[in-house]
Amino acid sequence: MAAAMADLPLGSFQLSLHGCSLMTMATALSIGMFDGVHAGHREIIDQARRTVGPDGRVIVVTFEPAPAAILSPEHVFSRLMTDRQRHSALMDAGVDEVHVLEPTTEFLQQSPRAFLDQLLVDHQPHFIMEGQDFRFGCHREGDIELLQVIGSERGFQVHLVEDVEATLVDGTRVPARSSVIRKLIQKGRVRDAAGLLGRPWQLDGIVVKGMQRGRELGCPTANLDAGCMILPAAGVYAGRAYLESGEAYPAAISVGTNPTFEDGCLTCEVHLLGFDGEVGDYGWPLRVDVDHWIREQLVFDSLDLLTEAMARDLQRVQELMSV
Repeated sequence: MAAAMADLPLGSFQLSLHGCSLMTMATALSIGMFDGVHAGHREIIDQARRTVGPDGRVIVVTFEPAPAAILSPEHVFSRLMTDRQRHSALMDAGVDEVHVLEPTTEFLQQSPRAFLDQLLVDHQPHFIMEGQDFRFGCHREGDIELLQVIGSERGFQVHLVEDVEATLVDGTRVPARSSVIRKLIQKGRVRDAAGLLGRPWQLDGIVVKGMQRGRELGCPTANLDAGCMILPAAGVYAGRAYLESGEAYPAAISVGTNPTFEDGCLTCEVHLLGFDGEVGDYGWPLRVDVDHWIREQLVFDSLDLLTEAMARDLQRVQELMSV
């Protein structure tokens, strides 16, 4: 049997059943939110692929909505990406199958063992790959140690994937974790967030009706409704906007409450440089890479000072996005 196993291609196992030899595909499973599909997540996926080989299966089980939104509905859980973005990013990273579970209250009240039972039946993994902060089951009582115990009982191996770290602009070393990236974005540190993500952080939403002041000031903007996605710190940013057609334009992104006009409501407005379409139309999708922080939100004493600042902002966006 050992000799036969040595001759098997990577990504397959040989099972013996009543004297017959059967081939089964090696399967690696990982469970989690995978919000952002950052460098740490991709390391889990890469290790899973190396473990099962090119012919094996890499499966991700994730959740929609986020369990935190069910467990603490009074708190707003801001996402790094939409479900659609996450699915696309996981497939691009090399996952073979993405299974999305709806985390009902009953589901989240399961014991750690009960939580795993159905997943093991459904996917029959040979390996489960998780990061150091993995928790599962009611009150997050299950941890890596319990997962290893269950693995020894149920016949799968647990691979613990070490954190991936990156160096921030200020020289600080931090782990690539969704919680760290959210904090960076909330501080406007979008370049640092991109370093942990491995790509620019991107807003994805629908253009909705705004106050329409931009066109009056000679700088028409698309008012972006990003749904449950996190917004960066109030200020002006440079980035790149993508239309559904695939066309891309340098973009000036303004996030804030328009203090000069005392609006009070947080908005995200995007001006597409060189775009000659009608941003006043509504209901069309828009994706925006948020690449560079330009300045904080300011209050201007006159419209002339505001328009002068906007002109400087657009010039800076042009400079940054033409590099």
